[in-house]
Order: sequence, then structure tokens, then C-alpha cells
Amino acid sequence: MTMMSNMRTRAVLASAGLGLLAMTAAGAASAQEAAGTSSAMTNPATPANPAASNGAVAGCAAGSDKLSLSDRFVSSYKDALGWNGDPAGDPSWRQGYQPPQQSTPPMPFTGWPIGGTEIIGYDNSYSGALMDAIYCGPNGQAWKDSRVTIYGWINPGMNLSSSHTRYNTKNGTGGNFPAAYNYAPNTAQMDQVALYAERTPDVVQKDHFDWGFRLAGVWGTDAKYTISRGLFSNRLSNGNGDVVKNSYDIPMAYLEGYFPNVADGMNVRVGRYISVPDIEAQLAPNNYTYSHSLLYTYDPFTHEGVVATVKLNKNWTVQGELHLGNDVAAWYSDKVPATFVNAAGNTVANPNAGQKLGAQITPGVCVQWLSDSGDDALYPCINGIGIGNKNNFGWNNMQQDVLTWYHKFNDKWHMSTEAWYMSQKNTPNMSNTDGPALWNSMFGTTNSVGGPFGATGGRGCGPNDGITCTSKEWAVVNYIIYQPGPRDFFALRTDILNDINGQRTGFATKYTEMTLSWNHWLGKAITLRPEIRYEHAGVAAYNNPCPAAGTAGCGATVTAGARHQTTFAMDAIVHF
Repeated sequence: MTMMSNMRTRAVLASAGLGLLAMTAAGAASAQEAAGTSSAMTNPATPANPAASNGAVAGCAAGSDKLSLSDRFVSSYKDALGWNGDPAGDPSWRQGYQPPQQSTPPMPFTGWPIGGTEIIGYDNSYSGALMDAIYCGPNGQAWKDSRVTIYGWINPGMNLSSSHTRYNTKNGTGGNFPAAYNYAPNTAQMDQVALYAERTPDVVQKDHFDWGFRLAGVWGTDAKYTISRGLFSNRLSNGNGDVVKNSYDIPMAYLEGYFPNVADGMNVRVGRYISVPDIEAQLAPNNYTYSHSLLYTYDPFTHEGVVATVKLNKNWTVQGELHLGNDVAAWYSDKVPATFVNAAGNTVANPNAGQKLGAQITPGVCVQWLSDSGDDALYPCINGIGIGNKNNFGWNNMQQDVLTWYHKFNDKWHMSTEAWYMSQKNTPNMSNTDGPALWNSMFGTTNSVGGPFGATGGRGCGPNDGITCTSKEWAVVNYIIYQPGPRDFFALRTDILNDINGQRTGFATKYTEMTLSWNHWLGKAITLRPEIRYEHAGVAAYNNPCPAAGTAGCGATVTAGARHQTTFAMDAIVHF
């Protein structure tokens, strides 16, 4: 596909995505009629009145459907801010299944996370103050019956760091790197502005087929972490090859179908979605803490494909997936050229000739076991089985084997633990004389935009390993969570990443990290997450934008860097 064709395709996708969001929001707004100024509702979370047809749902204040949308939204937001932690009602789940393990607020989830699907047997719908305002409007009951919701958040953040050098926007090092997402030290930033339009299928019932969709748009500094090569990736850098501060992405755009009569229920998701394993996720409200673990930062982020989730019974769930690779658009289909120019200036045969650099069919499989009590869950996954995808070096083309374990001690304490091992075959060896030239033949310049993500060259497998080798890395993270009340929890995270060959971070070393975080809700409308983080590396990876002479954006400058880093950071999530 030509560059111009790629640009046209991206433009069509952007227009379609933003257009669908705009049309959905406009549909909600057009249903509202302006009048009056009094309080709109008494309890917007109250279930709909079955007798109602097209008016406001039950529980709304008399006359609320005569108010403007803005007046109702102000009223519903006041109600959300005034929430005192009392449960609004029992969550819905299938009879005979385990009760939900957690509650939100304050937790980022109610059931132990399982990727690529709604949690079958449990109500997965979500709405915030905006939907409460819409439900109390003239077509509120119709909106509620449709199961279509619109919501989002605004997520500013800041950090104070022992690191002080600039973040190198050409090669992705320096500043707070490899910490994420607050990579720029001693600054404030707009991490995410997000808008969702979705319909969640009813996966509690077993009577009828149901369907759903999600379209999620994100703008801010965090968007650079979810962008797939070939999809808005031209927005990741400016004309000088620098990573831009703010960008946009549509990390999720998918359809779902729920088939209740396949075993205990089957959900099929098709489109672009968050990669299946992981405790954490890209979107701010889905995480315990503001910053991310090293484990999460350097594994795959999004997939384009199809994942089928089958609930066998209340204890066992199996998943099969076919996707097109990690963080890569379906139409990005480049291959390794037959030859390249080596360090001596000679044209030689390319040892990786013909290998796919972009989209390629990649199978995956996961199994979730949930104990009878629901207090324990084990979730092993294989992302990248070597059928169709040979695990050769390409754009983020890792083979990933991952295991997650969740354990609830009691109503106040629980623990989440994850470990993975990843590898890529035929990775260009940057310690070999011709390694950088081989890498350049695939992706341009050695320090091209993408920073530590995507097809990073790394710092090599060793001078005696030949021009290519198998790059490897492993990581483990553990969260210990204490919840003293309905609006607060504390999180202690310990984290290890061993970037054995430096392919993920550019430094072949072992990293350790510890974070203590407090998560506090103002009502159920605003989340505050202050944290303090300390980390250590075996080499001077922190505060190091120019680790070697000739590094992009550095010229002959070489920085000493540091092996330690301490940060205080905080963000706010303003939900709507």
C-alpha cells in the first residue's frame, strides 16, 4: 500500500470514528428540551420504571424531563459528588455464580479482570453523571432500554522527580524513562481526555442473543502508548522526527455478539481491543495507580482481530483468539527487503529477507479458573502461538506467555500478581557491526520514532552472537491492596523487569520498582491518586537522554545517567 493510500485510510478511520461519537452524542442532546432550573433528580441510579415508555426513568425528580440537559447534568454531578459510599443497590449476576469479588467505587473493577470480553454471568454496564442526566430527560427510559451509554473522563497529572534531564523525543530515553506514563520529569500534563460510546450485551441472561459495541477515543500524552503502526502513527511525530507531546487514538473500536446457548454463554468480540492479558489497562480508570508497572509498560497494548470467550461453568472460562499482531494496523504489511547496505557500504543479502514486519495472523489462547468462593482466580495466556506467526522480529511481534493470579484475603485485603516471559527470534543484534544497518533496512533509522515501543533495536545480544539473535525478557508485578472504606484504598506495588538483551528499553539490565499509592474518591465523580515511587536499574538507565555518542538528538553528547530514581506523582480522574 502506498503512503498516500495509508494516509487516506487513516483519515477515513479518523473521520468515521469521530463522526460516530459525534452522532451518538448529538442524538442524546437532541432528545433534551430546555426549561426550568430546579434539581433534576432524587436518585438517578434507581432502576427504570417498567411502566414508563418514553419519559424519564423512575427515581428522577418530578418535572426533570422539562429541564435542559445542562441543568440536569449539573444536578446529577452534584449528586455524584455527594455520594457517601452507601451501595446504590445489589449488582446483577447470574443465580448460582460467585458474587462479584470487588466493588467500584473504589476499585477499578468488580470481577477479577479477564481480557477481550464482558465478564459472562455478570452485569458489565457502566454509566456516569452524563447518562444519569440523560435518563432523567424526556427520552430517558428509551435510552436506558437501549443499553447505549456515553461517558468519559478528563485526566490531568503531574510529577516531581529526582531526574531532571529532558525526555529525548527522538529516541525515547531520558527524563523519567523507563517509567510510564509520566515520562517527562517535573511537569504537569493532560494524560487523557476520553470519550466512550458503547452498548454492553446482557450476558447475565440465557434467553436470547444480544449484541454490543464500543467506540473509544483518547487524546493526550498517553495516546502515544496505544497507537498502532499504520493507524494514526503519522500523528506520533512531527516533521523533525520528534515524538509529539499530545496525540490521539481510538484504542477500542469493536462489535460483540453474545450467544447464551453455547455452553454457559459465549461472547465474540471483533475489531480493535485492548490486548487480552494484564492486571492493568491503558485507560486511566481501569488501574489501581497513576503510574504503570514496568511489566505492563513493555508488553503488548492493543490487538486487531477476533476473540471468542466461552463460559463452561461458574469455575472455568476458555478463550481463543486470532489477531493480526501486537500494536499494528491490519493494512501494514511490509516485509524485510532482500538486501541491505552493511557497515562497510556493501550491499549484502539480508538474513531476515521476506519476514513480515507488520500484520500477520497470530493465534492466542487463555484459560481462567475461578474458585467456588470467588476468592481466587488463575488466568494463564499464550499470546503468539507459532502457527502462522513464526515469532520473527517485527513490529512488537513478541511471543508472550503470561500468568495472572488474583487472591482475596477478606473484604479489606486482596492481592493481584502477574508474570510474563517474552521473546522474538532473529532480532537485529546492535552489538554486531552490521546490526544497526540491518535494523535500518527494516524501519528507517536506528532511533526512529517509537521510543521504547514497537520495533526497538535494543542494545544488542552480545558481540559474539552474530548479526541476529533471539531477544528475551521477563517481568513480575505484585499489588497488595488494602481498602479501609467504600471510597478509599491503598496499593503497594513491587515490580521487576529483566530486559535481558535491552530490546524493550534500550538498556540490557534488570529493573526493580516499588510504588505506594492512595486512591481516594470524591463521591463517585472524581478520583485522586497520589503516589510515591522508587526504582533502580543495574546500569545508568534513568535521567539519560544521550546514553551513547551519536544517539539521535544528541550528536556527540553523552550523558552519565543514574541507576536510581524517585518520583512523587498524582493525577485526578474527573468522570462524566
